[in-house]
Amino acid sequence: MGDGQAAWAAGPCAAEQARSLLAVAWSCRVTADGGREEFVGAHTVADDGRVLLRVPEDSALAAAAVPAPRGEPSAVLEFADVAPVPVRSRIRARLWMAGWFLPADEHLVFRPTRVVLRRPSGAVVVDLDEFAAAHPDPLAGVEAGLLTHLADAHPDAVERLTRLVEPESLHAATRVQPLAVDRHGLTLRIERTRAQGDVRLTFHAPADDVAELTERVHVLLARAAAAACPRTLQRQRADGDR
Repeated sequence: MGDGQAAWAAGPCAAEQARSLLAVAWSCRVTADGGREEFVGAHTVADDGRVLLRVPEDSALAAAAVPAPRGEPSAVLEFADVAPVPVRSRIRARLWMAGWFLPADEHLVFRPTRVVLRRPSGAVVVDLDEFAAAHPDPLAGVEAGLLTHLADAHPDAVERLTRLVEPESLHAATRVQPLAVDRHGLTLRIERTRAQGDVRLTFHAPADDVAELTERVHVLLARAAAAACPRTLQRQRADGDR
């Protein structure tokens, strides 16, 4: 496992992850006509992935609703996926969408012509048809509450799950936190004194709701209980570590 690299095997495809990120992102940064504006809590998402953005009447972005010449995209939207649990490098992924703004009722409707998802493993261009047809992960809307509860109320369970991690991945580890969860698995962030890495624990079957997720995590904990104990995490700080 390399630092900063997550294992995405048996996980959501790029289109699904992009739709999940878009569904739960709270802020949207828009670059259009040479300017940039940040909108908080102002966007919703249509079933086909179009972004509906509410902007103030005096916003400079209104001018971007006029299509650019020569078929060029009129704007770029950027969304960030921020880990709900405090960890180093909290941005788990970024989503960029280039396309057109068109006015409709009280919204500006953004139709993407290019979608790029940047994950720790690298950037990928998302197929537009796959993006339009994809659905957010069924746990995306409750992920933040689930992870913060796991980290705050069950740190012993989180540490127990490290028994499922290869010993070399825990070398010099000082803290382990739950970083992400989706229907396919749970990702742990393993922090060291001046570095970090991610490890994914795959469920035996997808979880489509919280009840199924609870059962999947219990299965992981049962497997961990039967596994050999890893090296105890180092609790002390190294000199100069802040």
